[in-house]
Amino acid sequence: MSLDSLITLSDPRSAAAEAYRTLRTNLEFSSVDAKLHTLLVTSSAPTDEKSITVANLAVAMADGDRPVILVDADLRRPAQHTIFGLPNEAGFTNLFKDEAALANPPLQAVPNTSLKVLPSGPLPPIPGQLLASQKIGAVIAKLASLAEVVIFDAPPIVTVNDASLLASNVDGVLLVVRAGGTKRDHVKAAKDRIEKVNARLVGAVLTNAKIDSSLQYS
Repeated sequence: MSLDSLITLSDPRSAAAEAYRTLRTNLEFSSVDAKLHTLLVTSSAPTDEKSITVANLAVAMADGDRPVILVDADLRRPAQHTIFGLPNEAGFTNLFKDEAALANPPLQAVPNTSLKVLPSGPLPPIPGQLLASQKIGAVIAKLASLAEVVIFDAPPIVTVNDASLLASNVDGVLLVVRAGGTKRDHVKAAKDRIEKVNARLVGAVLTNAKIDSSLQYS
């Protein structure tokens, strides 16, 4: 994974980039009655496409100089620092143990956008303990005060409990589903997990779907 994965930056006029902008618009309309200030993106099973989807959605969300923060909350297989080519010495985990970091999060700006990325930072031995701590509310509140939209890249919700812990603390959850790859019962299990923690499932995004060339317009 690299900057080449960011189709919204490398080829903003492409059909794929337009699909991310459509996703952004759909999410905005889904939150007309209930504001979507904090959004968690997860999947039902491990897939590289989840983090790439999150990264491109974050760039699309930042269109029009809207302040957006992308947080790498996948504390097992963090990928956002690799996708954006950023250092990962400090990040999300530092906010839990360092008051100075919480007061002034080590956000990293993405050139030519209003997007800022908070990489994972040092990985804890047991991520669930960190995410279940009482500090999580203060961490999310601080980040939410710094941007119009905060997007969290979380690990698969069926595989580990990390995403469930985060889901109950955000305004909405978006589920990434791989066409031809994600099993139907895994999607149902993910939906059940989200509902079990009383989180709001705002929808699902289908990746790896074939593009019908007859529908392209340029």
